[in-house]
Amino acid sequence: MNSNDQDSRLPAEARARALIDRQLAAAGWAVQDRKAMNLFAGELGVHGVAVREVVMAPGHGRVDYLLYVEKKVVGVIEAKPQGTTLSGVEWQSAMYATGLPPEHRKRAHTVGDRIPFVFEASGSETHFTNGYDPEPRARKMFNFPKPATLARIVRDAQDDPDFPTWRAKVRRMPPLNEERLRPAQTEAIKGTEASLAAERADRSLIQMATGAGKTYTAVTLSYRLLKHAGFKRVLFLVDRNNLAKQTAAEFSNYETPDDGRKFTELYSVQRLTGLGMLESSNVVISTIQRVYSVLRGKDVPEGDDPALDSFVPDAPVEIAYNKDMPPESFDLVIVDEAHRSIYGVWKGVLEYFDAHILGLTATPGKQTFAFFRQNLVSQYTYTQSVADCVNVDFDIYRIKTEISENGAKIEAGTFVPKVDRRTRIQRIEAIDEDVEYKKSQLDRAVQNPNQIRTVLETFRGRLFTEIFPGRTAVPKTLIFCKDDAHAEEVVTQVRQVFGKGNDFAAKITYQAKDPEGHLQAFRTSARLRIAVTVDMIATGTDVKPLECVFFMRDVRSAQYFEQMKGRGARTMPKPDFQAVTPDSQTSPTAQEKTRFVIVDAIGVTEHDFVDPPLMRKKGISLDKLLGKAASLTITESETATLASRLAALELQVTPGERAELDKVAGQPLKKIVKKLVEACDPEQQAEAISAAGEGADLQQVIDDLLERAITPLAANPELRTRIIELRRQHDQIIDDTNPDTLIEAYGVGAVDKAHEIVTDWRAYLDEHRSEISAIQVLQQAEASGTKPAGSTFAQIKELADRIARPPHQWTPQRLWEAYEQVEKGRVRVNAKAQITDLVSLLRFTLAGDDELVPYADKVHERYQGWLRQQEQAGIVFTETQKWWLDNMADVIASSAGIDVDQLDGAPFDERGGIDGALRDLGDQADILLETLNKELTA
Repeated sequence: MNSNDQDSRLPAEARARALIDRQLAAAGWAVQDRKAMNLFAGELGVHGVAVREVVMAPGHGRVDYLLYVEKKVVGVIEAKPQGTTLSGVEWQSAMYATGLPPEHRKRAHTVGDRIPFVFEASGSETHFTNGYDPEPRARKMFNFPKPATLARIVRDAQDDPDFPTWRAKVRRMPPLNEERLRPAQTEAIKGTEASLAAERADRSLIQMATGAGKTYTAVTLSYRLLKHAGFKRVLFLVDRNNLAKQTAAEFSNYETPDDGRKFTELYSVQRLTGLGMLESSNVVISTIQRVYSVLRGKDVPEGDDPALDSFVPDAPVEIAYNKDMPPESFDLVIVDEAHRSIYGVWKGVLEYFDAHILGLTATPGKQTFAFFRQNLVSQYTYTQSVADCVNVDFDIYRIKTEISENGAKIEAGTFVPKVDRRTRIQRIEAIDEDVEYKKSQLDRAVQNPNQIRTVLETFRGRLFTEIFPGRTAVPKTLIFCKDDAHAEEVVTQVRQVFGKGNDFAAKITYQAKDPEGHLQAFRTSARLRIAVTVDMIATGTDVKPLECVFFMRDVRSAQYFEQMKGRGARTMPKPDFQAVTPDSQTSPTAQEKTRFVIVDAIGVTEHDFVDPPLMRKKGISLDKLLGKAASLTITESETATLASRLAALELQVTPGERAELDKVAGQPLKKIVKKLVEACDPEQQAEAISAAGEGADLQQVIDDLLERAITPLAANPELRTRIIELRRQHDQIIDDTNPDTLIEAYGVGAVDKAHEIVTDWRAYLDEHRSEISAIQVLQQAEASGTKPAGSTFAQIKELADRIARPPHQWTPQRLWEAYEQVEKGRVRVNAKAQITDLVSLLRFTLAGDDELVPYADKVHERYQGWLRQQEQAGIVFTETQKWWLDNMADVIASSAGIDVDQLDGAPFDERGGIDGALRDLGDQADILLETLNKELTA
């Protein structure tokens, strides 16, 4: 009979103690009865003894376990049956912690009058309170710490009694040396340290644009926490094992701001290997898959293992205690690329460790924010990074072919090549039935070399006239493919289309030979111009000279797209860029990197989640933009475009020219660009609207924001003149004429995208009129000539769910913004469109409303009108009754209606719910509820 079978026959409390005994033993504790006490027992090196059922001082009862380390009392454990909520028994464990008999005090460590370490445990859950912390509070632990861990905490407290733990030390951090840091990096470090000091959450999230220096930020923070805050060890989790080398190099190259020594001269940095974790390590770098393998006691290979490092289990992993990597192994766990979906299947690995978890990402999603407790300590967006010249802006070039848009049909009897995916052996066979394939099946079920060739020939033919005008050498280009077989065909055709050899284009995938060597050559070689990949270079990998990101595969994730796009965003010093750019001496546009281009051959940039570049008005000159700024007639899109042009100029000018511009401007040009970007940022606009208060003209608030941003240019003719002079010195005229057509090949703008969304939305509603209940309500009202009785929230939610699915992935906000572009003057500003705004969108689109008004605005306007009608009819409501009516109107505004059951929820429950409504509104309660539903909903 195994131990689990035996445990199942025990009473609940005895079963919990059996589990606790095993957990203590696993962590190296000798578990003893009082009569068999032997304080010299325990793990070799550090004696840790847990003695059961010890009688405390009079009035303090009998503690379930008294913990001894090195023959001195250090802690107590209150044991409870499984299922007990442990926070509810903290009073008991606190009583034991202050109840040590006087004769034992000389052989005990104490904090004031209490034992420092307090545990509550049930066998399935363990809570731990460290009395040395400045604000001692219980936290959940996977298992009891080792005796050596508690001994170390005691020693640290004795060495520095005023600041005994890292939670205390982090409150006295020395000022940050900002000399080598960008402002966004400074903000991230200070925000994280403030979060650690405040102890409001055990997790923090840094959102920082790709290329803005997340890893350098993390290295700087790690150094400060190791040196000044008493942190002993940091775990740095990378997305893939090949990025571990890059991260280790960042730590090795980091020069400390104190004395210029290298990080690795002061602290040990180790990549997790089959040997496990060295005791002397201060920083351990690994993938989460390798950590999981170590926790399971499995061997970990020294080098790359794509199968291991890309492994994602089908179900959430189950973690067991490992004494060689106990939960207290790390004080800080840094999760790089924290947008990745590790919070489901891999969540157990992260929560195994008793450590603060810090996430780094450019593209957080809802899951990311949820996992990190909504604790965003700093935010630095892509557009802000462009304004600061940390990254470059981008353009979009779209290539469409007949087959890539519409698929094709192969008739029965046609002899076609077939390739075995496993062996790549090709055979010729006649197909026995028609094969009709859609665009989504292209390069997966069916491969069409002619389609690939057409796309690549179009790219080659337009490269030096439309995509990169004036260039003579192919810019560094990264092509994303669907799978390794697709990549194999594409790299073969690239070489044929461009008439080049193997050193011109290479496939860099996990399956390719020597991917790391090819990747390094792609970074540094002037000969290797095009790399073809699937996922290997999608996230985290720097290729700074990259100027073209080419999509021959679709991407359904906003986060993944942003990461892939970000490969081209890096800035690069001019000499380094010229060293790997063959035409840098002959082409003015090849002398520095000021932008990159997304070439889209699949439609990936047409997803709603793809934000437009800052450069939104490609056809307008810098001279004209500055003129419109001077006359205060510049639009929001033109302001964004001006910011993009000035950011590019900032990268091109010499230090002397930059100093001259800054002097004429009276401030750094970067600061002006940043204000232009912020004025076009929806979040900044929303904050300004909120600050303006109720009743403010929303469009006027935004106009005022834009005007303040352009004032440094509008009020300084000399600055505008000097900018134009420098532009003419550094720029070349670009031929931006209409391209020849396959089906289409064009630059993509924000207004075009808005027209496309509105057109598709109208077509969608026409196609699905009979299927969507919210539309049916509106149709019935139109047919009867009566006012619609209102759509329920469930009906509107149904519509929202439908349109949020692929291929449209529309949100109310996205649709509203599109109408703002297309129907200027007829759309009221809506800073944050809600699900109920779909009602307004339906009426505007289908019923011909004159103006598109936010649903909540319309409800409240109708409510005010209804109140005036009641007043004119001589009906007067008391303040108490008015409270009920006001809140009913608010619920209708947010839920497209209200029912009786909602009166028992917030905020009505604070005044008695349904009973309170009957008390205060009397017999008219039902009638008033029905009337408001009828009068206020649309």
